[in-house]
Parts: sequence; C-alpha cells; structure tokens
Amino acid sequence: MLTSLKVKDYMSVNKTTFTPDMDVLDAIHQMLKSNISGAPVIDLRGNLIGFLSEKDCMKVALNAAYQQAGAAGRVEEYMTHGIDTIDVETPIIEVAEMFLTGSFKRYPVIKDNRLVGSISRDNILRALESRQKPNKPLAKQSIHS
Repeated sequence: MLTSLKVKDYMSVNKTTFTPDMDVLDAIHQMLKSNISGAPVIDLRGNLIGFLSEKDCMKVALNAAYQQAGAAGRVEEYMTHGIDTIDVETPIIEVAEMFLTGSFKRYPVIKDNRLVGSISRDNILRALESRQKPNKPLAKQSIHS
C-alpha cells in the first residue's frame, strides 16, 4: 500500500526559505506568519546549507532572556547544519520510519542535489488518507518529475 508511494507525490513545494545572513527575528516572524515549524536555509545559488526550526529558535529566546539584548543575530548563528535530506524518489514508508524514530517534523526534499520542497508528518498522513480513499486527489501542493 504505502510502499509504492513516493515523496514527490506528497511533498510540499517550499514557499518559505531563509538565507544565512537574514536577521533571525525576521525569519521567526515569517515562520509564525506562514504557520510553519521551520524552513530550509539556502545560499545565493539555491544550495541547501541548513535548516532553521522552531527548536533552533528557542536559542534566540534564551539568549534574549539571559543577555537582555535587543539584537538577536543572523539565521546562520542558529540554524542546524548537516541536516538529513530526502530524495524525491524515496518511498513514503521510509520517511514515515524516519519521523517515527527521529525528532524532526519536516525534512527538506532534494532532486539532483537541489532543494525542491519539503516533506512533513502531515504530508505522510495525507498519503495514508489518500490510500484509504482511492478517489481522492493527491495533495494540493504536489509536484511530479
């Protein structure tokens, strides 16, 4: 059932990305405004270099509380480096296992080493739901290669 489903059919196309030199408070504002738990950090060429999550942003809150300072810093100071990525051709079931054993809520999705989207726990549940209701269309934000 889920073994034949691929990430490319259920992933979300990234609408929000950050750059390493972006002010981290601006990034937090975008996350809250977009109602997302994190977003990829890309360089000027579009290469994935990290990920900024809600958990990473807790460091900003702690620093502000302890230092009583107004300036929080840049995204690169708080983002997670060396993140796991998912290829567009990965079976959904493999990603479900990663979510079950890991603590991340979202993974960046790549195709030919380029960022093309992200996959979340919600996307996995939508894949499961779509298999239970065969006439239901794929997720709204899917892409096909």
